[in-house]
Amino acid sequence: MDAVFFIEQLFNGLGYGLMLFLLAAGLTLVFGIMDTLNLAHGSLFMAGGYVAATVHTQSGSFVGAVLVAIAVTVLVALLLEALLVRRLYGRDHLSQVLATFGVILIADDAVKAIWGPSPIMAPTPAALAGPIELFEGLPYPAYRLLILAVGLGVAAGLYVLVNHSRLGMLVRAGASNRAMAEFMGVRVSRVFTLVFGLGAALAALAGALMGPIASVEVGMGEAILIPALVVIVIGGIGSIRGAFVAAMLVGMVDTAGRAFLPPLLREVLSPSLAADIGPAVASIGMYVLMAVVLVLKPSGLFPARA
Repeated sequence: MDAVFFIEQLFNGLGYGLMLFLLAAGLTLVFGIMDTLNLAHGSLFMAGGYVAATVHTQSGSFVGAVLVAIAVTVLVALLLEALLVRRLYGRDHLSQVLATFGVILIADDAVKAIWGPSPIMAPTPAALAGPIELFEGLPYPAYRLLILAVGLGVAAGLYVLVNHSRLGMLVRAGASNRAMAEFMGVRVSRVFTLVFGLGAALAALAGALMGPIASVEVGMGEAILIPALVVIVIGGIGSIRGAFVAAMLVGMVDTAGRAFLPPLLREVLSPSLAADIGPAVASIGMYVLMAVVLVLKPSGLFPARA
């Protein structure tokens, strides 16, 4: 394995980690701040992917497709929050899991009714279809570099929003002591709605960006929801900084396992057996990482301060 392949996989791991961060950031905000476990968050990711792929195919505008996907997904999320999730605030987590799991089943059937059961194609923007020569001997897809740039930009923006803005202050106040915040004039229910909408926008952005490099299909939200939950457990529930660090770790561990483990196994096993065992063993890596972190720090790497 040469240095070029190693650096390429490093970038791939960072890109996957940043997409996990976009999904996990919204999930950890809703869970950590609103104490609401929303399993339907993955369905919002799926909605962003489907809407963006459809609009991009019909209009030819990738930027327009992403913006439309975010707008549509946020509207759906606000409707979901008003009709269902608002009634789950203060309820036990089992009730939240059962209710939002029902939303997953409804969302999957709705997608089948609108787009059909088969995956759809999400085209890569023409301007970003080719590679960029990062340095001699290392071409890297321009679209994946866009994902890196957007992910890092959103991470920086979220940090400023949560830690250095009036909205972030109101969110933290409502989360730590809702009664006192309402007594001081903070409309906590409106703040929580804004947080839910922000989480939906991040999920839609992740879905729209992942479409051209992954399959846009029914169930894609559930598939990425599990790694996102692993990320928020590792990072610490409610912590944006923790979600970012954990997403980078999970992205690197998962990508490194899938890239480097099969060749290593071929040194001691037959090629066919290594091809079968390698991906399965690699997929366990993030769970091993989570177990190690929880043994050392049961509250996660950066638990949110109350």
